[in-house]
Amino acid sequence: MTPAVATVNELLEVALRAAAAGAAVLASRDPGQFGATEKSSDADWVTEFDVAAENAVRAVIGEARPHDVITGEELAPALPAEPSGYRWSIDPLDGTMNFIRNIAYYGTSVAVCGPDGQWLAGVVNAPALRRVYFASHGAGAWLDEIRADGVQSMRALHGPTEARGGTLLSTALTYDAPVRRRLVSELNGRMDNFGDFRRLGSAALELCAVAEGSVDAYLEYGLFEHDFAAGGLIAAEAGAWVHRPELSPAVNGLPTREEVLSVWTAACVPGLEGSFAPAE
Repeated sequence: MTPAVATVNELLEVALRAAAAGAAVLASRDPGQFGATEKSSDADWVTEFDVAAENAVRAVIGEARPHDVITGEELAPALPAEPSGYRWSIDPLDGTMNFIRNIAYYGTSVAVCGPDGQWLAGVVNAPALRRVYFASHGAGAWLDEIRADGVQSMRALHGPTEARGGTLLSTALTYDAPVRRRLVSELNGRMDNFGDFRRLGSAALELCAVAEGSVDAYLEYGLFEHDFAAGGLIAAEAGAWVHRPELSPAVNGLPTREEVLSVWTAACVPGLEGSFAPAE
């Protein structure tokens, strides 16, 4: 039997539930019981929460969409016998160091693409911020949040709507020492067109910050697909210019660190890209 074609709204509903399941695992954090183990450097850790959150996300998707392929950060690709053509990309815990250090910028990122490779729905659920960013192809980007006054708010995201001073660049220097040295040497020239820079520590939430208009531009080397899949769609649907790198197929497992360090991800207010993005 050929699996049924899904509507974008159906996929978004599953993505919202799946991301919420992962975020619920993160929300149960106990700083005294992390059991963190070294991942790739002294500044890049993985905890038991990564795997638990990804299992929670996969359980929701697997029940709702048993014929879809699932790829993610921590677990091997799920390849059904009769694939539907749809594929999910999961980052169960984006902003791991923030999570360990009790900095609020972390969350679960879930995105799905169709048979033609087009990203169709994406969700970034940040439980400590009490924010859920989401988007679907052709239907815009949205933020569902509990504001500081305790009121739940839903609003469309359009990024900055007018020229403003004090433009902010969000960027990162990576954990790889040679790449970091190169990026530090380039930072002064890159900042010629910005008033200041920020580092939030979560690629997904930095892309969402462009969508929301909190920062004007974002650039980072060393990202995997699961890092930018949902946030990139959210930024694009909010009207931002977005650059996503071409990487080895996720169904083959994670690309090498060398491959991801050679490419960059970026988003910005349209028209600003020429002032900070590397030449392609």
